[in-house]
Amino acid sequence: MKKYNGPERRKHSRIDANFIVSYRIKQIPDNYDLTQTKNVSQGGILLTTNRKFEKGTQLMITIRFPFIPQRIEVTGEVVESEEIVKGLIYETRIRFLDLNEEFFKKLGSFIQERLNKW
Repeated sequence: MKKYNGPERRKHSRIDANFIVSYRIKQIPDNYDLTQTKNVSQGGILLTTNRKFEKGTQLMITIRFPFIPQRIEVTGEVVESEEIVKGLIYETRIRFLDLNEEFFKKLGSFIQERLNKW
């Protein structure tokens, strides 16, 4: 991905973070894949995936965060999926569609704490 050096355009602050994620295409039950996040914000995540996804593809995502005991299940929409290693590795940007408001706040607090440490 090309590095952007202009002013911040994101609505939500983003941190580099590695969390275990399972995901599947929403319309295809029981076909989960495992990966980890590269970064996370209240608005979405960047994942490393083993396939390219079309923009707009909806994914069912399950994430475990260290600051809450339960798994978070959320629907995400692919914003972009770019090949990093030919035919093997893709960086896939996902926007959260239905994030629970309580979790949204906890995630925001977690991100802010991490940003304050840097």
